[in-house]
Amino acid sequence: MNGTVIVDKPSGKTSFDIVHDIRKVLNIKKIGHTGTLDPMTTGVLPVCINEATKLIQFFVEDDKEYRATMLLGVETDTLDMEGKVVARKLPDVTVDEIGDVIQSFTGTIEQRAPRYSAIKFKGKPLYKWTREGVDITPPLRTIEIYRIIVEEIALPYVSFVVACSKGTYIRSLCADIGKQLGCGACLYKLRRIKSGHFREESAIILEGLNRKEKERAIRENLLPMADTLPHFCSIVIDAEVEDKIKKGYQPRIDMLKRYSPGKLAEGDVVKFVSEDNRIVAVARMLVSSVDMSQSWGDGDVAKILRVFNG
Repeated sequence: MNGTVIVDKPSGKTSFDIVHDIRKVLNIKKIGHTGTLDPMTTGVLPVCINEATKLIQFFVEDDKEYRATMLLGVETDTLDMEGKVVARKLPDVTVDEIGDVIQSFTGTIEQRAPRYSAIKFKGKPLYKWTREGVDITPPLRTIEIYRIIVEEIALPYVSFVVACSKGTYIRSLCADIGKQLGCGACLYKLRRIKSGHFREESAIILEGLNRKEKERAIRENLLPMADTLPHFCSIVIDAEVEDKIKKGYQPRIDMLKRYSPGKLAEGDVVKFVSEDNRIVAVARMLVSSVDMSQSWGDGDVAKILRVFNG
C-alpha cells in the first residue's frame, strides 16, 4: 500500500497521534504527515504511507488556507484559547476598523512565531525553552498573506478565511491584529481547509470508527502517488527505462526528447511515471528545456537534470 490519505484531524489530538493511529491500523512502519497542526486545530492533514513518504519533501513549500475565529479583548501566553490569560480589555472598535486592520496584514509581512511553537532554537523546540522558564524572543520571519476574507463579525468574535504561505502562524496573526486594534486578541478556533492542492472535501473522518472501519476508509480513499503531485510535469516512461532508473540510471537527453517533456524552466520538478500511473522517480531541471535542446547533445543528462527521488 503506497499513497496519501487526507485525514480530517479532530480537535484535541496531535498530528503525531493521527500518524500513530494509522500506523497501528495498517501495521506499517513508513508513514508521515506533511504539516503539523496544533492539538486544538482541526482539518486537512495529508498522511503519506510507505513509498509515498518520499514525497513529503515536495509538500514542504505548500501554501495553506484556514478558517479562523479570533477573540478580541483577550490575550494569552500561547496566543490561543489553550493558554493562560495574561490581559483583558474591552474591544472598543468598529466593524470598519476591524476590517481595515485585518486587510492591512495582506501581502508580504514580517511575523514572529509564538514562544509556544515547534520552531527550534539551538536544536530544541521553543515551547520546551518556554516551559523551562527561558525567555527567548523568536526571530522575525518573512511570510505572505495572499488574502483574508472576513466572514462574520459578532463582537468580541471575528471569523475569517485566510490563504497564506508556509510557515504562517494564525495565532501570531490574531495577536498582531489585536495589538494593532489596541485591544489585544487571541485565536479562538482554527480549521485548516486546504493544504497545497488537498482540500477538506477530500478529507476522511476516522474518529469513532473501529479498526476495520478505519482500514477500509483509508484504503478506499488512498490517493495514488502519481496523483499527489499534479502540478509537476509528467514524463511517462516504458518498463525498460523504469527498470534502468530504479537501478540508478541517469536518463539521457535523447530519452527526454523522445518523451517530449514540454516547456520546462530551470528549477522545475518533473515526475517520471510508469505506463500504469506509478511514480518511478522525481527530478529537478538544472537548465530549461529550451537550453537543453539548443545547447546539449545526446549525452548524459546529469548536468541538466538531477534525479533525487526514486
